[in-house]
Amino acid sequence: MECSAVIFPGQGAQSVGMGREVAESSPRARSVFDRAGDLLGFDVAGLCFNGPAEKLEKTDIQQPTIFVVGVAIWEAYLEAGGRRDAFSWTGGLSLGEYTALHIAGALSFEDALRLVRRRGQLMQEASLASPSGMVSLVGADEASARALCERARQNEVLAPANFNCPGQIVVSGNLGACERAVELAVEFGCRAVALPVAGAFHSPLMEPAGKGLEGVLKETAFTSPALPVISNVDAERHGVPGAIRDALRRQVTQPVLWQRCIERMIAEGVTRFVEIGPGRVLTGLMRKIDRRLPIVNVSTADSIAKAIATT
Repeated sequence: MECSAVIFPGQGAQSVGMGREVAESSPRARSVFDRAGDLLGFDVAGLCFNGPAEKLEKTDIQQPTIFVVGVAIWEAYLEAGGRRDAFSWTGGLSLGEYTALHIAGALSFEDALRLVRRRGQLMQEASLASPSGMVSLVGADEASARALCERARQNEVLAPANFNCPGQIVVSGNLGACERAVELAVEFGCRAVALPVAGAFHSPLMEPAGKGLEGVLKETAFTSPALPVISNVDAERHGVPGAIRDALRRQVTQPVLWQRCIERMIAEGVTRFVEIGPGRVLTGLMRKIDRRLPIVNVSTADSIAKAIATT
């Protein structure tokens, strides 16, 4: 029996024009942009559709806009005849975990949008307070990534932040430690690429953001998801509201175990994936985790029909 999972991307998936086609063809998608603009107090649709790119790349803007685009495409999928019960699991990479929780019924659109906006602001503030960055290690495994961090750290912070797929691990830390990691990478059998991000996400340097988010999470109404949602921090299924809040708080400072999340869903019987949201980041990662399983990317109006036909 075929078993499908729907997954949602996180930061880095943004691009000028994202969501425009879907909003033009789907009243429900357009309504998502309008509601988001009213709640956030700026023209979300105009920014997503027309840029400028440099504004979309700011952490406090990226997070709410990528969330909105993901939800808009999801609503267009439902409007076209798609069904939530066609999926047995859902999940998302970092920010995308919030989109997954929303579509699974764990929190409302309004609450999720307020939460991701505040999360972006807090992470941006933490980045400004401590100059830091992230480095992608291409060709590294967990052992070599941890050994490289240990060597390059030198009394600063440097730690694995994203276990994305075989041969791609991202580390986060102080700028000096990141620079040393780039210089030392070849000694550990990998290639290092500094990422254009504001700070050391998913590392201990995000602790101020984690503390700030904790208060917002306590004020946010959660319910147990109607659809199983995989957690980034431990690749386990989200449960009761208190546990969801705890996992989302920890996600800010702990590594995202994306490869394990995908492997766990496969172990639970998932045989097909659908990526909904801007870009094709998760589709690319999936090809490296298990290229035997099909994945459908849904980022435009035309791709919605294909997703419905395959789920």
